[in-house]
Amino acid sequence: MAITRALILFDLDGTLVDPAGTITGGIGAALEHHGFPVPPTEVLHAMIGPSLVHSLTATAGVPAARVPDVVATYRAGYLATGLSASRPYPGVAGCVQALLDDGATVAVATQKPEWLAEELLAVQGLRHLFSSVHGSPRDEAATSGGKTPIIRAALEHHGYDAAPAGRAVMVGDRHHDVEGAAANGLACIGVGWGFAAPGELEAAGATAVVGSADALLEVLRGHL
Repeated sequence: MAITRALILFDLDGTLVDPAGTITGGIGAALEHHGFPVPPTEVLHAMIGPSLVHSLTATAGVPAARVPDVVATYRAGYLATGLSASRPYPGVAGCVQALLDDGATVAVATQKPEWLAEELLAVQGLRHLFSSVHGSPRDEAATSGGKTPIIRAALEHHGYDAAPAGRAVMVGDRHHDVEGAAANGLACIGVGWGFAAPGELEAAGATAVVGSADALLEVLRGHL
């Protein structure tokens, strides 16, 4: 089935790659190291998706002046163990390869710092599948606008000045992905294996929510 020239944007953590507890565990360890209480597991899960700076201030209650130290501690631990401990979700690499074989262009749009997203994809042997990677700036404190500007940057990188109706789509696991896509005129296919709370993706307006990589491929082919 040809979907030549279609652009498919994938979120990273919770969509392509399972952090295997390294994000939640790492955030908890960094908070504890700096004397802050560790939130319950469900709250830590909710912190995956937004920028880390936003999650630490808005969800964990870390004062802005202390955020850089917590981020630095978390990043050091993640680089030491988190990159290699993460794992691609079952069937996702095959799904992306099938989309490439169909003639689609596939890229990554994540709120993870762009340099770190590149590192993670390389370590997991996935980088070659994506024509570009778009994420937050290295200075995470400068991040603003959530997923919207990242998706916009990906569209502009691939030559779209406006939303290419029916020719581009976002795939993600949190409401931020759905909202960022909608702000750019795109539909979003939600994946049910990530970190969304029950009903979160549907409430945000996801076009569909799928439970497997095979189902994702089928829905994307139908949509495009």
